[in-house]
Amino acid sequence: MRISELARRSGVPVGTVKYYLREGLLPAGEPTAATQAQYGEDHVARLALIRALLGTGGLSISTARAVLAAVDDPALSPHDMIGAAHSALPTMAENERPDLSTAQAHLRRWEWQVHEDSPAVSSLAQGLLALQAAGFDTTDQMLDRYARAAHELGEQDVAEVPMDSPAEAVRYVVIGTLLLEPVLLALRRLAHEDVSARRLST
Repeated sequence: MRISELARRSGVPVGTVKYYLREGLLPAGEPTAATQAQYGEDHVARLALIRALLGTGGLSISTARAVLAAVDDPALSPHDMIGAAHSALPTMAENERPDLSTAQAHLRRWEWQVHEDSPAVSSLAQGLLALQAAGFDTTDQMLDRYARAAHELGEQDVAEVPMDSPAEAVRYVVIGTLLLEPVLLALRRLAHEDVSARRLST
C-alpha cells in the first residue's frame, strides 16, 4: 500500500507518518520509485504501537525510540523486552529518590524477582513513606495481603500478553498498565462501598 493508504488504515495523518519515518520510529517502506514506497501490514501494526507509546503511554520521542529498539532487538528475551516498555512508563512523581530499604526488604521477604532499579520499587518506597508520615500503620500482615492479591493479578495479566508478536506484547503492556490501573483503583473503592453497606449500614 502507498503512504496515503497506510495513513487511512492506521488513522495517522500522512504528515505524522512521514515524521515518524524521519524520527526512525517507523521503518522505511519498500522503495518503488525515487519518492515513493510500498508499506505492509507490519507498518500498520507498528503505527498502532507508536500511537500507544506516544499517546496512551505519554512517552517522549526519544524514550519511545528506545522502547522500539528493544522490540526490534532479537537478542532480548520477552521478559527484558516487556520490561523495557514497562520501565519507560510514567510513575508517581517524586521530588527526590526515596529510601528504598523498607520496600526492598518487603520484596525480598516475598521473594519477588524484580530489578532493583525498577521505577515501581521507588513508587512503592514513596508510598510506604507517605503512609508512615501520615501515621498509618502498615503491618506486614496487611502488606502481605495486598502483595498476594497483586501477584495473583500479575499472574493473570502476564498470561494474557500476546507473545506471538513483540509489538503487540509491548502495546498490550503499555495500554493494559496505564488504562487498567484506574479501573483497579475504582474497583477497590467500589468494593469498599459495597462491603461498608453490607456490614455497617444496619
